[in-house]
Amino acid sequence: MTNDPHWDSVGAPPLALFAQEQLRALGDFANFRARRRVLRDVPRGDGHPVLVLPGFLAPEFSTAPLRRFLRDLCYDARGSHLGVNLGPSARVNETIQARLAHLYERHERKVSLVGWSLGGIYARELARAQPERVRMVITMGSPFADVSATHAARLIPLRPDGRPLHQAHELRAALRRPLSVPTTSIYSRTDGIVHWQGCLLDENSEQENIEVHCSHTGMGVHPEVFRVVADRLALPEGEWRPFRAAEERAEETASGGRRSPATAPSAG
Repeated sequence: MTNDPHWDSVGAPPLALFAQEQLRALGDFANFRARRRVLRDVPRGDGHPVLVLPGFLAPEFSTAPLRRFLRDLCYDARGSHLGVNLGPSARVNETIQARLAHLYERHERKVSLVGWSLGGIYARELARAQPERVRMVITMGSPFADVSATHAARLIPLRPDGRPLHQAHELRAALRRPLSVPTTSIYSRTDGIVHWQGCLLDENSEQENIEVHCSHTGMGVHPEVFRVVADRLALPEGEWRPFRAAEERAEETASGGRRSPATAPSAG
């Protein structure tokens, strides 16, 4: 099995991208005006609960800008209660399982899950464990298709049978299995932490990949990401449809509602 190309890891992003990551993230954080424009342009929410899960080694406040944006759109966006995300553990699993159950019971409505990086893998596994309580899953730069395709792989405290992640074939197969709820994966080819190919779903009628153009660290504040998340959350429950980028929507409006042939999804 170790020689099966199906199990070959795409590896972490090139070191050149990694070296530029923090500088590019500063530009993403500084884009305040574009975020305000997105807030004006996107549809309002229906008030349903949204659980937002942070990335590896990220504190709860790292998702505060996204949660604030979603609350401004009338969603009940809540944090994970994890504090700093130190990686998979029994405590983490118990905490997020209980958090999802609490939000579902409080609202008596299904909960949308939004996860950044490792938080997206948590979100997917939550949906796998409690699909009856989950409305949709949105991941942001999450390497569920190849959990070893990240510069953080050596730091994650997870070694199935003592093996490194790129050799943990059973785990990798389990993480990439499709979910039974609508799923969107947001990825960036210029992500310097997680290789974009490790974030790709096998697309079907309720699973899609959407490309944005930002750093990994800046995903939680980037206007393209905010636009995609808001668009997906605004879908009526049970009425999923593919995302269309702003350029495609403008083209359709200009042509009187006639759509041109579909292209690969992109938020920019």
